[in-house]
Amino acid sequence: MKEHKMSRRNFLKVGAVASAAGLMTAAPVAANAAAPAASTAADEENCVGLFQKKPKYIFLFIGDGMGTAQIQSARFYQGTVTNNGAITEAELSFTQFPEVGSVTTYDSTSFCPDSASTATSIASGKKTESGVINMCPWTRDVPYETIAEKLHKQKGYKVGIVSTVNIDHATPAAFYAHQKTRKNYYQIGVELANSGFEYFAGGEFQKVNGDGTGPDNHTVAANAGYNVVTTQAGAAALTAGAGKTLIIAENLGDGKAMNYAMDAANGEWQLTDYVKKGIELLNNKKGFFLMTESGKIDWACHANDAAASIHDVIEMHNAVQAAVEFYAQHPDDTLILVTADHETGGLGIGYKTTNYDTFLTNLAHQKMSYAKFDSTYVNNYVKNQTPFETAMQDVKANFGLTLPADPDAANAGKLLLTDYEVENLRTAYERTLKVGSSSQSKMSQQDYELYGTYIPFSMAICHTINHKSGVDHTTYAHTGAMVNLYARGQGADKFRGVYDNTEIFHKLAELTDVQ
Repeated sequence: MKEHKMSRRNFLKVGAVASAAGLMTAAPVAANAAAPAASTAADEENCVGLFQKKPKYIFLFIGDGMGTAQIQSARFYQGTVTNNGAITEAELSFTQFPEVGSVTTYDSTSFCPDSASTATSIASGKKTESGVINMCPWTRDVPYETIAEKLHKQKGYKVGIVSTVNIDHATPAAFYAHQKTRKNYYQIGVELANSGFEYFAGGEFQKVNGDGTGPDNHTVAANAGYNVVTTQAGAAALTAGAGKTLIIAENLGDGKAMNYAMDAANGEWQLTDYVKKGIELLNNKKGFFLMTESGKIDWACHANDAAASIHDVIEMHNAVQAAVEFYAQHPDDTLILVTADHETGGLGIGYKTTNYDTFLTNLAHQKMSYAKFDSTYVNNYVKNQTPFETAMQDVKANFGLTLPADPDAANAGKLLLTDYEVENLRTAYERTLKVGSSSQSKMSQQDYELYGTYIPFSMAICHTINHKSGVDHTTYAHTGAMVNLYARGQGADKFRGVYDNTEIFHKLAELTDVQ
């Protein structure tokens, strides 16, 4: 019979229970009339923890930037659109999970942290500075081992990492890399290849060629024994037993990341497809750990694009559903966690001019993300110095926003623009034609508050349709808001309550008995 190995935390728990029992025995009975029942409950809880079955299959979903408002806006939108405008709240796959926790996200630098430090907290259980990946703060000379690395080395779990953004972006990197700065993209790519993890899928490396003096990241991965697949057909052809695999999505959007869910063409693989492929390639008797990031929720919220954020949350719901279906086949061996690294954008449901009302069905008129609108239309406007009224015809077609002078103005409903809104859009358009987007350091305070570092016209469009729908953002950056964690399966009860994001690592380590 295999000897049970007691973790330090459980040892301390048992010691505390034993000590408490001894004190109760010595104490006067009258003073502790209610104590025996409490002691029994505590004792039972700790005994259950000691001998709880370990999850063999662990899914960790991270909605980057996905605060409670991002989740609720997706639920409200889905329910309302599905029910012809009636106030309805739809359920998402993970909002039905039996256990829910609330998680703090601050790091050693700020209450409004970045993805490198928050993902480090989740992956390694340690706080660090914003911008640092799995290295101690300030000196940055001590690396942290991640839960993925521990499970891979100590337990023989196969490991998969999936992201809708660049595969070397901060959140996915935090599960396999250790860097003084998240900007060491090429080095992060080298660490990916050296990790030995069995499955990677997502967007392209950010600095795939490094400084040009060495092999590119694809070659580094291939030399380390990875199947490097860059076509959707090639990804579809992979089957169990394919060996270590790196899939770079064939269809890439802004920043060489995967397309926003609302921009994906028919038949184009999205997050759900890569999760399903990961399950197929990773499934084995020893177990697996699959971290999946929906990274473009964050990107959309940085750009205050509520519709794009909503559609990516819904796609994450679909991806989680694939894990739920796996759980249904292995209920005693599977744990599914869904959380966020931080909240982005300061999203609020409610706006000044809509008062106590929301009109989320307005967002159904938005046909593409701000990023696709930029690449498809705005770049040509700047090149050709297109008249404002001509550009507004494209805005009408893709966002529903309609000028008062438009022949169809009478049919525009709540998307009919006021004179004030028209002037705001015109001002943003003229600035776009003149200077385009700029870094924050090169913008006036007014310009930055209005448009961030994005193309002014696109931001003005997003803000206008958001406001008409009854939603708004407070920032183009991250916030210090707590995020939710949803849990289902073996050990899910450990994740209820209020705790720091570092505890996600510690709870997983305790459940899987890694050191």
